[in-house]
Amino acid sequence: MGRREEVECWLTDMDGVLVHENHALPGAAELLQQWEDAGTPYLVLTNNSIFTARDLSARLRSSGLNVPEERIWTSALATADFLKSQLPGGTAFVIGEAGITTALHEAGFIMTETDPDYVVVGETRNYSFDAITKAIRLIGAGARFIVTNPDATGPSKDGPMPATGAVAALITKATGMEPYVVGKPNPMMFRSALNKIGAHSENTAMIGDRMDTDIVAGIEAGLHTILVLTGISDQAEIQKYPFRPDEILTGVHELLRSEPAETEL
Repeated sequence: MGRREEVECWLTDMDGVLVHENHALPGAAELLQQWEDAGTPYLVLTNNSIFTARDLSARLRSSGLNVPEERIWTSALATADFLKSQLPGGTAFVIGEAGITTALHEAGFIMTETDPDYVVVGETRNYSFDAITKAIRLIGAGARFIVTNPDATGPSKDGPMPATGAVAALITKATGMEPYVVGKPNPMMFRSALNKIGAHSENTAMIGDRMDTDIVAGIEAGLHTILVLTGISDQAEIQKYPFRPDEILTGVHELLRSEPAETEL
């Protein structure tokens, strides 16, 4: 990927880039509005598979950010898109909440506990031991193992809590089967996002706050990569990795002054 001036389409992470603890970060609202006003294709990406795009749009609105639901791409939507391409009209046993179950229903999948084609594990705040046991037995019987995202922990007001990756590891240990993980850092999620907005890697940029997911996946997908320092990464964190983003910015507000103007017809 070349210079930022060549970027025509944008992908951006949500937490740590646009919002932090339900508060909009400086420049986020203005950048989103600038993209909307210019008709610039973009998507807001998140590995969170709990919520539907409509839910997330409403949550962002309460933070002062106007993001239409069609501009949001979750690991749940990417998972459903991937499975639809693999086996249209398939069946699945799902551990997760509305984000993944709604996405799979809309992709034409049938939810079942009887001989499913796939076991799909997504994010939930209420992991059931019975459901995990059922997933283990179904995978043992031949169901293919899919996970929406690899995050091992998630935040809560009391501290870290087990998340999708941790539960997937439990199932892997019990079955000996490794899952296919669709969400970041798998470039598959970026490719499906590009397809959704009709973009090409050659002229698309990815904005993220994590080297180990946003940036590495962006590099592998051939995107122009921009790391912002409003999330978990700092200079010490950057030095841990053998790769580098194309740009490092203090925040998305730095993108405002250099966004290309809309071409006059």
